[in-house]
Amino acid sequence: MKLTAIIEKCPSTGLYVAYVPHVTGAHSQGKTLDKVMQHLKEVLDLLIESDDLVIESEIVGLQTLEV
Repeated sequence: MKLTAIIEKCPSTGLYVAYVPHVTGAHSQGKTLDKVMQHLKEVLDLLIESDDLVIESEIVGLQTLEV
C-alpha cells in the first residue's frame, strides 16, 4: 500500500512532524527525517495490525499557489 505523508518542521521545537492527512491517527514526530518516517511507519503498522486503518479520502495532487 502506498500512502502520501506530509512532513513539516516545527519552528518552536525543531522537530519534524509527519502525518497522512487522509488516515485518522496517522501522525508522528522525530528529530530527523529518518526518525519521523520510521515512527510514522510504526504508527501505520499498528493501525493495520489492529484493523483500525481507515482511509478517509484520496490525495489526487498538490498545488503551489502564488498569492
